[in-house]
Amino acid sequence: MSLTDCSTATAELDSDCRSATALPIAQRFILAIDLPMRHAGQRRVFLRVEVVGSPQSPAVWVAGGISAGQHVLRNALDVSEGWWQSLADQRGALDPGRYRLLACDWVGAEGDIDAPIDTADQADAIALALDALGIARLHAFVGASYGGMVGLQFAARHAARLKRLVVLSAADRPNPFASAFRALQRQVVALGQLQCADELGLALARQLAMLSYRTPEEFAERFAGPVALEHGRARCSAEEYLQVCGQRYVQRWNSTAFLRLSESIDLHQINPGDVAVPTTLFAVEQDWLAPAEQICALRDALPNAAGCEVIASKYGHDAFLKEPARVDAVLTRAFES
Repeated sequence: MSLTDCSTATAELDSDCRSATALPIAQRFILAIDLPMRHAGQRRVFLRVEVVGSPQSPAVWVAGGISAGQHVLRNALDVSEGWWQSLADQRGALDPGRYRLLACDWVGAEGDIDAPIDTADQADAIALALDALGIARLHAFVGASYGGMVGLQFAARHAARLKRLVVLSAADRPNPFASAFRALQRQVVALGQLQCADELGLALARQLAMLSYRTPEEFAERFAGPVALEHGRARCSAEEYLQVCGQRYVQRWNSTAFLRLSESIDLHQINPGDVAVPTTLFAVEQDWLAPAEQICALRDALPNAAGCEVIASKYGHDAFLKEPARVDAVLTRAFES
């Protein structure tokens, strides 16, 4: 395994920003890892990792959905907003002044692996990354959605390297209805490939996925306008929003990455009895991708469950992104327990 330190930086916010405090120190690494994959044999993979905060601070690994990556929050190396910027802005649990925050781009996120990818592969890659970075044990692993699945695998496979686990909107296995919905998305992508319209198929699959992340309540509130006729065709109020989501997605992703990481969600399975570390769970009543009932059942099956917080939110599965104050409260309690 080899480690490349791509960059290290410290900086201050521009003078026109609302805060005059210094942005946290950050480093990026590209780790060459020989990874024994569960379904694909030994592979040389390159794991991109971003580390924010002091090396002297307790280490916390942060992981999100399949479209999340190494850039969690704004820092001196990259001043753009991270995928969990809303939570970092709470200056609570994910405070780089208190913790050393680590995250990676998922194995397969560049579309360079056209083979089945298991959540166990992701967990093992993270363990190897910790080896390369000289981190023996994490203060916590915080995983949301797909990241929560990987967190459960990490706790089951590398318990000695983890003090506590926080899992948001994820369970020990995928929900069958959600798996069926994702299977349809993959068929849409495959149809686009057959028609030599990869980007169109991927954009449509992303639009379908957006419906599963949110709720009918939110759409009724945001897109209450009547269906209109435009150029002889009916067009509903949400179509433009969904199309923009699809167009943005294809600018950053390719079909192979989407297909293999979508499959990875559905291949996920762990034995709850293998997760011995203290585990805090978070669920949303309106989330049908990771139903609250299934997550509460996981709590009952875990040998060291530290609690299961269930909230109501019109944002459904995306509540971990859209309800930062409530999520921060859960994380803060978990970190202090």
